Amino acid sequence: MKLLLIATTAIISAISLANPVKAENPAHVRQLLETKQCQSCDLRGADLSGAHLIGADLRDANLEEANLANTNLEGADLTGANLKQATLLNSFASDASFNEANLTDVNFSSAKLYNADMDGAIVAGANFSGAKVYGADLSKY
Repeated sequence: MKLLLIATTAIISAISLANPVKAENPAHVRQLLETKQCQSCDLRGADLSGAHLIGADLRDANLEEANLANTNLEGADLTGANLKQATLLNSFASDASFNEANLTDVNFSSAKLYNADMDGAIVAGANFSGAKVYGADLSKY
């Protein structure tokens, strides 16, 4: 009986660990999509792919590991945001501000970064393969 209990506990533990855990705050995701205002929001791991976040206020937001593929971030303010390991594959970020943002290991593949401001941003390990970068000074990184 003890062995059965131990085995059952081990199986349940393994199954619960295998399921991905959503870290984002659903209320913050809703707030962002409805108002485009989400300063200091918890959006860790959120799937925002294809969203139209034109002019969004995401200052100091936590977007770690968020999926922003095919997202329009035109004029968005991501100053001080944490985008560590986020995916911005094929995103459009014209006139967006990434000042002081953590862009460590961000995937910017095929993104369009026109006049994006990245002063003081951390870009270690970021992937810009196939990205179109105009007016954004990446020479100091």
